[in-house]
Amino acid sequence: MRTSILFLFAIVFALSATNTHAAPDPRGSKPNIIFVLADDMGWAQPGFNGGKASLTPNMDALAAEGMRLNDYYTHSVCAPTRAAFLTGRYAFRTWSDWRSEDFGKPSYLAKLGLELAHTESGEETRMIHALDTEERTVAEALQDAGYFTSLIGKWHLGEWLPEHLPMGQGFEHQYGHYAWGIDYFNKTIVHNAPARFAVYDWHRNQKPLQEEGYATDLIAAETERIIKKQKDDERPFFIYVAFNAVHGPLNPPPGFDGDKDDPLAIRDAMLKSLDDAVGRIKNAVDDNGFKKDTLFVFSNDNGPVLEEMSAPYRGTKNTTYEGGVRQPAIVRWPGHTEPGTTKDGLMFITDFFPTFISLAGGSHEQERAIDGIDMTEMLFEGAESPRNEIIYDVSGSARLPTIRSGDFKLMGDLLYNVVKDPGEQTDVAADHPELVKELAAKLKAAGDERPPLGDKPMVMDPPLPYVYGLEEQENTPDWLVKAVKAVRKTQPTEWAPGETPWPKAPQGANASKMDGLKDEAAK
Repeated sequence: MRTSILFLFAIVFALSATNTHAAPDPRGSKPNIIFVLADDMGWAQPGFNGGKASLTPNMDALAAEGMRLNDYYTHSVCAPTRAAFLTGRYAFRTWSDWRSEDFGKPSYLAKLGLELAHTESGEETRMIHALDTEERTVAEALQDAGYFTSLIGKWHLGEWLPEHLPMGQGFEHQYGHYAWGIDYFNKTIVHNAPARFAVYDWHRNQKPLQEEGYATDLIAAETERIIKKQKDDERPFFIYVAFNAVHGPLNPPPGFDGDKDDPLAIRDAMLKSLDDAVGRIKNAVDDNGFKKDTLFVFSNDNGPVLEEMSAPYRGTKNTTYEGGVRQPAIVRWPGHTEPGTTKDGLMFITDFFPTFISLAGGSHEQERAIDGIDMTEMLFEGAESPRNEIIYDVSGSARLPTIRSGDFKLMGDLLYNVVKDPGEQTDVAADHPELVKELAAKLKAAGDERPPLGDKPMVMDPPLPYVYGLEEQENTPDWLVKAVKAVRKTQPTEWAPGETPWPKAPQGANASKMDGLKDEAAK
């Protein structure tokens, strides 16, 4: 009898242990990875962060199924964030804190002591600048670990030489645009600084693609197609979906019936369109049987252009205030993340690099040291964040040198306690002179690690192509030339002294994407 009772207790204990057992070790489990990146979305725009719930039901549903990150950060502008994600390294280490188009803008070049380049025939043009091909990207690391890799949407790390395009940086499949911000309908970039006229920028596998439709919808459709296609591929997949939404220009989506003269109504409609696209991608993962085995991450690249969209935080994109660098983020992986939970603790965009490699069972060995920290234990095993510091920009960057260390953030000469004062209203530098000195020294030491820029002898020639991509200059289709000429006919041909179609280089802590369309001398 005693033996029987003990046996029953043993069974109950075993069942109890089984029911409370932690999820299996995720390292090397090779989940599929979907990484969705919105563009210029504010912290306060999704419903789960206090925005209009009617505009983001799919994002909110994803948040309810996954885990939200409360202290997740990026750089304050598009290209730096994308480079940091792909390399696991701060943008200044790869000179990605300077975007490719900055090398065609006099106000940016002046910060580097440089002047506009010229072609052999004497035309003003842009120096070729892009993510160094010697960098190891997360796509290359996952490809080596046996993954199918795809980039769908916005690249923004080089738009000319083939080795600088996605398929030269570890992606097996490419779809979307190379440069900073296309018109959602005609697929052109409004200018090719220093040239002031439109360039076509829509491609599949690095060949120009003629396609009707709204860019947000097309990116969602391509992602659906690629996910479905993976049912016939035994490899795990890594799909990086980089929306241009809700970045400008303000193109209302099809079916918009609001006031076309109300920019806020248009922005709301663009956000709703993005949300619909996120829902389509989530459904594609789930409906094709991949939900259980897929790590789904949704995030954003930098702050919005309007500060009210960052509430309760201060600042916009192009600034290192919380509103420029603190981003909404959701991580969903059934069996590894608890539905409807939140997670505190510092995390930076670079941290996905080693985390994804660990999950994929890939190699962490590489020549260039990374700044990313493996967050596997934090995200999936209940541990605290091992990160205590983030460097956003250093001296020599286009933006203000900024470091977060513990509760404090030093921005130039300004010091904020971002835990006690998340709205960054009170500069406490005078109260903590030694801390200011310490953090300034850290920023200087990091800035001293920036590699030399080196010569940039290659230039974009022709300075004003019809389409981006050097190899795509050969046999440019007639339809493309005709389409670009039609757009250029609608563009201004004369400009007032000092005016440009692009914003000038940011100056100081309060720089904004919405300011600076004229040189100071012309104001």
